[in-house]
Amino acid sequence: MYKQRSFQITFILFSVIVLSAVSMTHLPEVNLNESESQDEWISLFNGENLDGWTPKFAGHEPGVNFKNTFRVEDGLLKVSYDNYETFDGKFGHLFYEQPYSNYKIRLEYRFVGEQIPGAPDWAWRNNGIKFHSQSPESMGIDQPSPVSIEVQLLGGNGTDERPTANICSMGTHIVMDGELITPHCTESSSKTYHGDQWVTVEAEVHGGEMIHHYINGEKVLSYSEPQYDPSDPNTEHLIPENGDMIITAGYIALQAESHPTHFRNIEILPLEE
Repeated sequence: MYKQRSFQITFILFSVIVLSAVSMTHLPEVNLNESESQDEWISLFNGENLDGWTPKFAGHEPGVNFKNTFRVEDGLLKVSYDNYETFDGKFGHLFYEQPYSNYKIRLEYRFVGEQIPGAPDWAWRNNGIKFHSQSPESMGIDQPSPVSIEVQLLGGNGTDERPTANICSMGTHIVMDGELITPHCTESSSKTYHGDQWVTVEAEVHGGEMIHHYINGEKVLSYSEPQYDPSDPNTEHLIPENGDMIITAGYIALQAESHPTHFRNIEILPLEE
């Protein structure tokens, strides 16, 4: 009797262990980090209007949306030139209302239609995201671009190689592989995206330290130490009294450089300093 009861207890315990193991294998996998990360992303564009954004066009005061170039249609933030006859050097930028230092920013973009007549050839299917930028109020009335770092966005012509998410410096320099980089633009390792397809671009910005560019989730460029170019006249009033050239924070802006562009899903993820 004792042996039989002992066998029954052992069998019951074995069954409970097996059933528990089987149940655990059927539990759904939960990526807590991914879930938390998704919850922390903040939308900068509400899909309805330009609340929280300030336009600045060359030749105009901040707040003037020249010829309704920046507009919201079909839930998209659009750069449109259907009210223009010629470009006439009206470079524009749309600034988000607050500066940031450490963050990730991501959005989707696509180029559509034809470039406005009178625009420079280099601006064909050319746009960008400015960050670590001066404020629109601190720009000169005729200043075509803010002092900033730019994630340059380019579209392909159907045949030639034309990488996107390049780095362009506007009154600034960067450091790459320990070397000060002074040319205006440096190409990334991205693929070329032809036609009117949507492309996802992301920048990871760590203040005055490392910065990374991503296209469709793939890292295509890294550099560090964004800093003022003291030879640029637009930087004179921006360099702090202590002479520190490193730029650790600034505004985010989208460009209007003469080619119609659509933006959507504009989001930011603040990072710990």
